[in-house]
Amino acid sequence: MQNRSLASASRSGNPGGASRVRHRALLGTAVLAILLAVAGLAAYLTRAPHAAVKAPSPQSSSPAPSPSAAASSPPSASPSSRGEGSLPVPPSTGDPVAYAKAAAAALWSYDTRAYTQPQLLTALGRWLTPQSQYADAASVDTLVPSVQVWREMAQQGQFATATVSGAYFPQSFTQALQADPGAITNAYVYAVTVTGNQTIAWNGAPKGGEQGMSMTLAVQCRPSHSCALAGVLPAVAP
Repeated sequence: MQNRSLASASRSGNPGGASRVRHRALLGTAVLAILLAVAGLAAYLTRAPHAAVKAPSPQSSSPAPSPSAAASSPPSASPSSRGEGSLPVPPSTGDPVAYAKAAAAALWSYDTRAYTQPQLLTALGRWLTPQSQYADAASVDTLVPSVQVWREMAQQGQFATATVSGAYFPQSFTQALQADPGAITNAYVYAVTVTGNQTIAWNGAPKGGEQGMSMTLAVQCRPSHSCALAGVLPAVAP
């Protein structure tokens, strides 16, 4: 069980000190502001978790697939976005829910036997939107084990795979869109909450993992462009 504790510790304590924490908090706040606006953010901070509701369709000016259709589709088990030993490659899709599911699987998966920690960070960086004003790279980097912890995990051949069980637009996000449907056209950033499971294994030891995992991602899907990751919200949005 030592290896599981290493993986868990790594996701809550990357080096960088207080300045990195403050930087990530500021970026996370900016993403939340883009996603929820003032009224939506207030609802997110005060509302207890609720079941997902169908998101309103975007304005007709956007040719991207309707988020409401994607959100209303029944959640089904989805494998990791890559096979064991390969680095994560972003999918080419205009569907924010499909992209969020692939991104969550990539963030919950790793293989210390096949590549280094910097190589994984570089690969995940390719998922981010090229628009720097909307890209929260720190929120993604924090989810990757530090170099030191990665080295210790690699000594045991530790790797993790993920299965996505569902994805939906948070109610706080849909409420913000209902209050101001045109707001989405400023950045085309969607909030998507993804749920799933993680399985961890290592050489000479039984498998472990985390059940009932969840995260809310900010996904940018501009018209006539493939989606890209804007960041990971600091808390799961209801």
